[in-house]
Amino acid sequence: MADNAGGRIDGRTPQDLRAIKFERNWLNQAEGSVLVSFGNTRVLCVASFTPGVPRWLVGSGKGWVTSEYSMLPRATHTRSDRESVKGKLGGRTQEISRLVGRSLRSIVDMKALGENTVVLDCDVLQADGGTRTAAITGAYVALVDALNWAKGKGHITSIPLSGSVAAVSVGIINGTPMLDLCYEEDVTAETDMNIVCTGDGNFVEVQGTAEGKPFDRNLLNQLLDLGAKGCVELSRLQKAALDS
Repeated sequence: MADNAGGRIDGRTPQDLRAIKFERNWLNQAEGSVLVSFGNTRVLCVASFTPGVPRWLVGSGKGWVTSEYSMLPRATHTRSDRESVKGKLGGRTQEISRLVGRSLRSIVDMKALGENTVVLDCDVLQADGGTRTAAITGAYVALVDALNWAKGKGHITSIPLSGSVAAVSVGIINGTPMLDLCYEEDVTAETDMNIVCTGDGNFVEVQGTAEGKPFDRNLLNQLLDLGAKGCVELSRLQKAALDS
């Protein structure tokens, strides 16, 4: 770990990821599951494989991959009410659920999946920034395990993946681009961005906002390069986890 010359509260350099960990097969009953840790952020990602597809896909020969995201009431510093008690999903929850689904569908061949559905449930157990990026990165590992299970059971004949997908946050703090922001960094960032990339370095989605001072093209390029580099490293760690 580097010293705090870069100004980060945990001593990382601006280009460092937090400690990343994948704990596979975290649930006994699920076709695929992983507890992913990005530093102190921990997300349980569970992949459920079921034959059949939504009604609008029946007869198409294509499968479907979707996601649901949620956060435990005490995942943050103060308790929040369960959305099921409120009677409706919040806008943030819906947005992240759709983001995770889009990200995973970008690397799945729906025709090869056949008329089968994979639902990815991403539940935040502890939040310290980057919950959506951790969810995407962990969901990919859970998805691979579920597809391998399905192939072993004869539900599919091949693994319908064109590659891998991972995501990471980047931001500008005191004028410096930084990778994989923790909560304290995220809330003070002048610019906050989430980057989703395939394992071969292509962008799936970029979400970026100037929270304070607008950023120029040069800073945007730096953030994109930093995020892409982080995703490459996350892809390497995903592969190592799956190979183990």
